[in-house]
Amino acid sequence: MKRNIITFCTGIVTVIASSAIAGSGCGYTPRDSDKKASADIVDTAVAAGSFGTLVAAVQAAGLVDTLKGDGPFTVFAPTDDAFASLPEGTVESLLLPENRDQLVSILTYHVVSGKVMASDVVNLTSADTVQGDALAISVSEGTVSINNATVVQTDIETSNGVIHVIDTVLLPGQS
Repeated sequence: MKRNIITFCTGIVTVIASSAIAGSGCGYTPRDSDKKASADIVDTAVAAGSFGTLVAAVQAAGLVDTLKGDGPFTVFAPTDDAFASLPEGTVESLLLPENRDQLVSILTYHVVSGKVMASDVVNLTSADTVQGDALAISVSEGTVSINNATVVQTDIETSNGVIHVIDTVLLPGQS
């Protein structure tokens, strides 16, 4: 299982670079409004390659269909490195069927209803999650923090929302 998770998580840099290049320096034109990301949140995360642990967790929690749904959703997506920073055995324990409720709570704590772009996030001090608790949002010297996580990439648009990449797994009850 661990090998699949690691293998699954190597392509986000390409997606991020493509998104950044595509959006940089381009003003709004009517044609831009016709362009929509064709992949949903789950497919975008899979294609990125650096969210293998997140995708495995979403699968174990039974949330794939939800995150492939209409949305829109905003996902603060921890990288594989973020999951690797958790205490040893944490991920493996959360993926066990008997810990599904806890896993669902953690994952839905990373999701906000609606499509909240970076330009919106920087003007917020909190956001209510699908899990029910609020995330604390702060901006300092151009760096956006969500609770204790730093946003390292923004605005990866999908057909049903947006992904913002974070460097730490968010845990309900911790900020």
